Amino acid sequence: MKVFKFGGASVKDADAIQGVAQILNRHQNEKLIVVISAMGKTTNLLETLVRAYFYRKEERWTIFNQFKKFHTEICDKLFAGEVIPAAILSFFAELELKLEKIPSLNYNFEYDQIVSMGELVSTRIVSEYLNSAGIKNQWVDVRNCIRTDDVFRDASVDWGLTEEFSQEVFNFKTEDLYITQGFISSTSMSLTTTLGREGSDFSAAILGNVLNAEDVTFWKDVPGVLSADPKKSTDAKQISALSYREAVEITHSGAKIIHPKTMKPLHNKRIPLFVKSFLEPDIGGTVIEEIDSRIDLPPIFILKENLVLITLSPKDFSFISIEDIERIVNFMLEHRVKVTLMQQSAIDLNLVIDAPDSNLKEIFDELTVFYSIRYNTDLTLITIRHYTEENLDKIVKEKDIYLEQHSRLTARMLVKS
Repeated sequence: MKVFKFGGASVKDADAIQGVAQILNRHQNEKLIVVISAMGKTTNLLETLVRAYFYRKEERWTIFNQFKKFHTEICDKLFAGEVIPAAILSFFAELELKLEKIPSLNYNFEYDQIVSMGELVSTRIVSEYLNSAGIKNQWVDVRNCIRTDDVFRDASVDWGLTEEFSQEVFNFKTEDLYITQGFISSTSMSLTTTLGREGSDFSAAILGNVLNAEDVTFWKDVPGVLSADPKKSTDAKQISALSYREAVEITHSGAKIIHPKTMKPLHNKRIPLFVKSFLEPDIGGTVIEEIDSRIDLPPIFILKENLVLITLSPKDFSFISIEDIERIVNFMLEHRVKVTLMQQSAIDLNLVIDAPDSNLKEIFDELTVFYSIRYNTDLTLITIRHYTEENLDKIVKEKDIYLEQHSRLTARMLVKS
């Protein structure tokens, strides 16, 4: 049994979905679980819908109609003008009914209930189209399989329940192909949760782990893992093989090709991960697996944009202590602020975080009792894995560096975007 994962770009329109069908048609003799993300930029659109709904703005109906129109137009092309299957239309009705109700007081809860619709609709469309094209499959609501705690927007997996339910549902007794969702899950009370932004990769790794998959393949719009973003560098080189450890390093630094949580479930079961192109499926791509020997890798450049540097300094001019660090870390956990990089000096603690949706001053207001707080926004973290002095000299000459860290193999520099 194998797990395939197709991201939003691979199902962004009718032509792309037909391309997915062609790939799956070539694997009809294999037992497959196919994990699919929301189509194109649907998650971004649904995030605007959550805000409009939570704050009771009338524009929620405009956004909802945009969401519905986008998907129905794709259906019209896929099903050649025939009636859209009721299984797809039922999700639009469910979301419309949700928007008519008064929201709860928990924004994160409402986020998960609404944003999850992107994956539910996309997988239903793909599943129905595949069946109409003669590629027999079974649609599965992954919320019945992947179970979590009730930390909405960043839930933790209950591995025991997830393994039990997944093995029960994905049993391959009547079907060889299952279509299911990435990113979404549910609590023991069947309340929808999500696994963190871009969490579809993690979903595929979870299912691969609990079902002991032979391997997992991510189908992307690039031919594998590259040494740089091809949209920003003409010198990007394809990397044919990476170790789990190397993959963790580059994903933690912000490489978007794989979600950072992905590697642990696969590493624990020694399940290889292939990264291949849905545009050129015959190209070998990249394999990530257990590699004991040293591999010569080129410098790998990773950019993580739209970051904020926060500098906290004790108001009484005391040194930054373990107690300060503990207080600030607990604050970050409570407010679900994810720290990309931390650096301490005698009287400053520097934190690099993703730019939040809310006002920075509002988020950190309670810390102003203890600390003076300064901000720098619109920053980019440049990470060079396997750096050379030549790489570093070039960046130093071109950018104003706000913060810098070096280790044996990795250099990280925070610069103005």
